[in-house]
Amino acid sequence: MPRRCDIWRVGIVRAPIEAIAARGAANPAAITWLPEEPSFQFLADPFGLWRDGALHLFAEAYDYRTRHGVIDHIALDADLRSTARETVLRTPWHLSYPYVFEHEGETWMLPEAHKSGALTLYRAQDFPRGWEASTSITLDVAPIDATPVQHEGRWWLFYTGGPDRAARMGALHCAWAERLDGPWHPHPGNPIRQDISGARPGGTPFIRDGSLALPVQDCSRTYGGAIRILHFPRLDPDRVETLLGPAMPVPAGIGYDEGCHTLAGCGPVSLIDVKRVDRSGRGWLIDLQRAIARPARP
Repeated sequence: MPRRCDIWRVGIVRAPIEAIAARGAANPAAITWLPEEPSFQFLADPFGLWRDGALHLFAEAYDYRTRHGVIDHIALDADLRSTARETVLRTPWHLSYPYVFEHEGETWMLPEAHKSGALTLYRAQDFPRGWEASTSITLDVAPIDATPVQHEGRWWLFYTGGPDRAARMGALHCAWAERLDGPWHPHPGNPIRQDISGARPGGTPFIRDGSLALPVQDCSRTYGGAIRILHFPRLDPDRVETLLGPAMPVPAGIGYDEGCHTLAGCGPVSLIDVKRVDRSGRGWLIDLQRAIARPARP
């Protein structure tokens, strides 16, 4: 069987996340697509914020030749034209899902580093390129796609994690804290939801119909197959109730129609990623070349 390689591409939707959720889909005509990456490389997990009229987009940059993700920053002007790009965070372990946000006059990033077994909150010392580790967050499992939000006087953190693929894709946990730097308290009901069709976080929370809503991934057909909106009619330290909305269709027209696993609000625009699958088998060759080039252990 040929090795499958997921290839992701980032798009910017000229609509706020609340409007996309209400419509039930992103309008393809309103999307500006970033250029495709070189062969067997991709950009995924886009998050961003606006500053001085520029959109600062952060995303996982991945190369199948190294099997290692780093965080890239792309600056775009008001017309969504790219003006600069650079790698701003690189560690010995794989990084992805660079959740970036502002709080108390500071800019923060909470990237996924599941393979390190840790979750580190970074503070911008020289935005957008200088990031300093600020706080290590300890939870009940090594978290995947950790998504923070301040809601009704508390900080909440949503994430998946566990001993196997089923838990990493479909076991939603949460924790709460009085302050962003903790201490964080894993919810006693964890996992608060077990459902591969709607548990793994996939974007920025927002308020809809008076309750918190969280984009989550539908992985029932394939990893990152679609985005759904998970509603929280009740969310407190004692009890959590959830209600899952329908899958959003993947925007069509550019050949990346096999998945969408991020919907991140960014003021008047929203950020998405879509996927195609390379079935050529060249992935096997890339793995072989990497194995040959790897230094032999003494």
